[in-house]
This record gives sequence, C-alpha cells and structure tokens, in this order.
Amino acid sequence: MNTGVLIIGGGVTGTGIARDLSLRGVPCTVVEKEDLNAGASGANHGLLHSGARYIESDPAAAEECKEEGELLKSLASQCIEDTGGLFVAVRGDDETYIADFQERCRKCGIYCETIDTKTAREMEPALSDRLLAAYMVKDASIDPFRLTLENMADAIKHGAAFLRNKRVIKLHQDKRKITAVSVLDEKSGEETTIETELVVNASGAWAGQIAEMVNVKIGMIYSKGTLLVSQNRIAGRVINRLRRPSDGDILVPGGVVSIIGTTSSRIDSPDEISPDIEEADFIIREAAVMAPALETEQFIRAYSGVRPLVEVESENEDRSVSRGFTLIDHAANGLDNFVTITGGKLTTYRLMAEKTSNLVCLKLDVKEPCKTRTVPLPDTGNGKWTEPALSPKIWIAESDPGDTMLCECEMVSRRTVDSIIESLNRQNCIPDLNAIGLRSRVGKGPCQGTFCSAGLAAYLYDKGILTDEKGLSEIRRFLRERWRGRHPILTGDTLIRVDLLEAIYCGVAGLEL
Repeated sequence: MNTGVLIIGGGVTGTGIARDLSLRGVPCTVVEKEDLNAGASGANHGLLHSGARYIESDPAAAEECKEEGELLKSLASQCIEDTGGLFVAVRGDDETYIADFQERCRKCGIYCETIDTKTAREMEPALSDRLLAAYMVKDASIDPFRLTLENMADAIKHGAAFLRNKRVIKLHQDKRKITAVSVLDEKSGEETTIETELVVNASGAWAGQIAEMVNVKIGMIYSKGTLLVSQNRIAGRVINRLRRPSDGDILVPGGVVSIIGTTSSRIDSPDEISPDIEEADFIIREAAVMAPALETEQFIRAYSGVRPLVEVESENEDRSVSRGFTLIDHAANGLDNFVTITGGKLTTYRLMAEKTSNLVCLKLDVKEPCKTRTVPLPDTGNGKWTEPALSPKIWIAESDPGDTMLCECEMVSRRTVDSIIESLNRQNCIPDLNAIGLRSRVGKGPCQGTFCSAGLAAYLYDKGILTDEKGLSEIRRFLRERWRGRHPILTGDTLIRVDLLEAIYCGVAGLEL
C-alpha cells in the first residue's frame, strides 16, 4: 500500500489536515490506533472558546481562539450551538482579576459586555445568589464528534482514506527520509507497511512516542483533565468562573446535558487513564460555588482526557503552559519528510491544519492554497447522528411502523443504525458496537448501555455482521468503556442502574465485565 501523505492520528487535527490536503488535491491517508476522536478530541468539554479564558495567561492563544471561533460559526454551523457565554464571579473571588477582565478582553479584540448580577441570574437561574460580577462573551458549544466525522467524510469524498484500529509500530528510515510506516491491526493482528512521501505526526499526547521511533525527542507534558456529564441541561449558556483558569470552573451545555469540569493533574503516561471519585467530588464541590444546583444534580458519567502540552523548562504548573500549538519541521532533526503538530485547542484545529498543510505543500512543491478558510465544512450526513434528539425527531416525522428502537434512552432506531453501518462500509470500516456508539447517541443515556448494548449486538447478529461469540466480546468491550465513566459517580439512581446492569450481565448472562 502507498500514499502521498500519511497522517498519524484520527483526532480533529488529523482529520482537519486530511480535509485541507485533499481539497488541495494532495493524496493522504489517516491511520488511527483506535477510532476517530479516541484521544483529547473526544474527551474535552466541547467549548468553542471566545478567547476570554486565556486573556491573561496566554493572550496569543486568546486571539487565535477568538478569530477561529468566529470562523467556525460560519463554516461549520451544523456542529455548533451558538449559546453565548457568561463569566461570573462570586464573593471571595479575586477582585483585581475581575476589575481588569473587560479591559484585557478589549486589548485582545474579544467581545465582553458587563451585565448586572440580577440580569445574569434571570438569564441563568442556576447561578448562585452570591454573584459579585457578570460579563457576556461569545462562547459557544461545539460537537467534537460531529466535527471530526464531517472532516473525515469530506476528506474521503476528495480522495483521502481512513484506516481505524491501525497502530503505528515502526517508521522506516533511509538517510534523511521516512520511506514507509508499518501499522498493526489491533483486531486481526495483521501487519501492513504503507509507503509514503511524507509523514505528519498528529497523534496529540502520543506525539513524543511516535517521534521516538526515529530517535527524535519532543518534550511532552501529560496533563490529565476530568469532566462530568449531568443528566439534565443545567444552563442554556456556557458559564465560566471569572478567575484565572483553574479546576471545576466551566459549565458547558451539550445538547440535553451539561459538561462540568475540568481538572488538571500531571501524569506519567497518556495511556489507560480513568476518572476517579476524588476528582468527581472535587469538580461538583467547586463548580457548585457558581451553580449550586449541581449539588443535587444526577450525573450520568465522568470521563478523562490528556492535554498534549509541549514542555517548557520554566513552567512548573500545567495551566501556565501555553495553549497555543507547536508545529515542528523535523528537517532540523535530519528528517526532511517528517512533520509534527501538537498542542493547541479544539477551537483552533482548523488553523493548526492550515499551518501544517502549508508546510507539507511547501515540502511537496504543491502550489494550491488553503481552502478551508473559505469553503464551508459540508453537512455530509456522516456525523448527524451524534446530535441529541435528532433520531427521535426523524423517527416521529417518518412514522415508519417497521422501524423499532435499539436504544430507548436516546431513541436510536434501527434505521439510524443502518445509516451508520452504510457510512462505515463506505469508509471500509467494519461496524462494531463502539464504532456505532461513537457515531450516534447509543449508550449515552442514563442507562449507559445496559439495555441497548444487547439489543444492538442482537441486531448486528441479524445482519450477519457479528458471528459466533464475537457479540459477547463486543458487549464486554462496550460496557467496560461505559463503566470507566460510571464508577466515580456511584450514588443515588446511578448506583441502582449499575446494580441492574450487573444483575443482567453477570448474574443472568454470566458475562464478566
């Protein structure tokens, strides 16, 4: 197998690069060891930054977020809910930071309007009655899964390819060039070597590990962040605590739920991370200072991601490390066709892809300019099923008596699953429970897969996609992933639901999870 450009990493940056290059006519292939958004792109709070959060700690990143956020609202509107946002301070917060906030926003060109605390509480009743100050900003909510799915689908439409479950195991080097990349299929165990003209390392927190395969050192800081998903939508707008970036100070609406977070703790490796009870308790306690309703809210799950931060020797606290991105031309390391892009924010993914693609095209002597700055991201249909409440709307509107529900919490029907299977087949991806769950709302409701995992597996058996005992391993893998996010929040109704899951799968089916 061969390709023009091999992109390592199926997150929003890697798929954004694939779309940028494919629109310029550059053949490329994305390889991912798991599936789309398996890293930080699928474990963030879905906040489209106005830039206001970084006006003091990182003004350059703040301005990038402001410009790219406004661009994405016009170019990828199907992925965005333009909620608007509030920055609020409560009694006891740093009054000097509060007093300087609006002027710092003005210097960065970021919209910021003062409102009185009474108006803020009328806009968002969940806010504390101890508000000290409030400002309106242009934050928004973005669906990172739909964004990545749409980018990859459009890239494929223009000639790109996507290979999931392909872990990079070796970079073959000849003098100053990488000539090929060997990948291992994580499911079949089959090894494939892909010849390539140029390699882009867009593997996020794993960028240092990939670079080490050719003896290139990239100093990476692994900063773990944990977030919680509430059962209900707490607020209509993004709510930020008006203070220097810290833990438990963001509340982001995500369809019918809210995402609350985040934490920042340094870890040794980006692999096998999970949220813990102490983090969940801390987030609720801290965020409840600005939104007291969180103290009694039910939570569906917790999840963790790793921020890919590039090491700076003088930094001793992860939140002080720049949220800007790092683009490295490894010609300086003796490799003329090897490029790394890491760091950055979800909000700035398009800019990261543009800068990386510009460097790639310079190396390949391609003269075509970037088109993603002006050409809207098309609504391909491949990512639409991640939208909350879309499946039931279509199901009710079409009133097909032959269609039935496979996931009752999120009302995901057989027809929806059929559409996802067709999309996976077009991309030469074998459907499985996790792939369908990533591309839909399956397993994301209050039961977290207790009922729909078995129903979906049975449907895949009916279609001949699953055979023999594969369904049991699929269910186990699917539920283990959901369990990682449930054990830190086992109280009240959540604990009852987990007891039911255990009774069904362990007690009745004899399936060890």
